[in-house]
Amino acid sequence: MPLSAATRDKLKKVSTATLTTALFKRGLRNQWIQNVQPINPSAGPMVGEAFTLRYMPAREDLNPISVFQDRAHPQRKAVEDCPAGAVLVIDSRQDARAASAGAILVSRLMVRGVAGVVTDGGFRDTPEIAELAIPAYHQRPAAPTNLTLHQAIDINVPIGCGDAPVFPGDVVVGDAEGVVILPAHLAAELADEATEMTAFEDFVMEKVLDGRSILGLYPPTDPKTNGEYAEWRKVNRR
Repeated sequence: MPLSAATRDKLKKVSTATLTTALFKRGLRNQWIQNVQPINPSAGPMVGEAFTLRYMPAREDLNPISVFQDRAHPQRKAVEDCPAGAVLVIDSRQDARAASAGAILVSRLMVRGVAGVVTDGGFRDTPEIAELAIPAYHQRPAAPTNLTLHQAIDINVPIGCGDAPVFPGDVVVGDAEGVVILPAHLAAELADEATEMTAFEDFVMEKVLDGRSILGLYPPTDPKTNGEYAEWRKVNRR
């Protein structure tokens, strides 16, 4: 089922931490992309369906700089084919010694309306990417061209990104802490559950900041807590 506008909006208002807990309740432990961070946190939350690009170790005789002259080159094709509203997810084998892409390609994605980009490797031109209005996540900066180590081999196929399995169409959510992958068929119910969890956690935080003990509050093992929460929701229209 395609990602609805309502689900997208809900996912923009919940944290990746809350979503990982909701996934864990369903037995899904490996949906967090390891070792990536936002280049430009001010770009806001990232939500979109995954469109993937896969690299393999470069074989030098097949990966000279002249490959970029081919309009069907997978890296170039991914940038031009990734749909508006989607997130380009790049499998760079967790190798940040060479760049997955740079500011020109990320700018092209932004102009085309892509919702974000994430690699488990590195981006080059990170000072420029940091100024763009598109969420971008990577492991660390990497100045060398991707051609020195990576050979773009396929697009929109299942990949691994930072140890997380990513299937085309999965829902990618990023915030200031990192990126989580939601199986497409669970995205709507995870958005609803995370919205409910967020409301309760906001209630708990308010009480904790007022000096309340977490015992009986978080989790709500004291019978009084649920009644207080119901009243808090009514007052705060949550």
